[in-house]
Amino acid sequence: MLVAKTPVAIETKEPSSSELTKDDNPLIWPLLSLLQESYKSWKVHHLAAELQQKGLMTELDDNPEKSLFKRNFLLMNALYELQTMLLPKQWLQVQAMEIILFRIVPNDTQALIAQDTSLREYYLDWNNYDASANVVRELLESFWSNYQDYIGANCQLLNKTQALKVFELDESASNKDVRRQWRKLALQHHPDRPNGDAEKFRQVCEAWQSLRAS
Repeated sequence: MLVAKTPVAIETKEPSSSELTKDDNPLIWPLLSLLQESYKSWKVHHLAAELQQKGLMTELDDNPEKSLFKRNFLLMNALYELQTMLLPKQWLQVQAMEIILFRIVPNDTQALIAQDTSLREYYLDWNNYDASANVVRELLESFWSNYQDYIGANCQLLNKTQALKVFELDESASNKDVRRQWRKLALQHHPDRPNGDAEKFRQVCEAWQSLRAS
């Protein structure tokens, strides 16, 4: 059973968090779909099982215990990222044994977020994943490939100019601008959002994958 671990200090050999954080966790979007299907309460291991059935999660380490931890880390990382992205319109309660998306946002969201500060900071820090930068990047590339198959996106990469045009940006856009616009457009067009557009969402995903690879 997957549970949120108490934050502990983990020594890492590669201080690579600055590289890792520029790549969004691809589990964000399939998790949003699952959470919005019925607005029911989920447990982390149930979410993991659903994603595995969709071919979006595989074994992440030869050591079963490490693989379990890494799946848990990626799920919790994506959930905390999604919690921030959905505010102030929706509230995502992130607790390992009770994860639920609320249509009505409580008045005390900042206080609720503050209660989980330690866990949030732990799971949003890629240095705690216990893997080298190259391993994590290969892992995310694999997830993106599986996810593109899942949403029906084609495999042809756009050139940088075409991708930036999809993002409504020009060549002067910084990496921060690109990442901010990616999140904004992906959340806006996600098929499970009100007035979402599956085709535009696919285009945005393709543009993001192209810019990551350029």
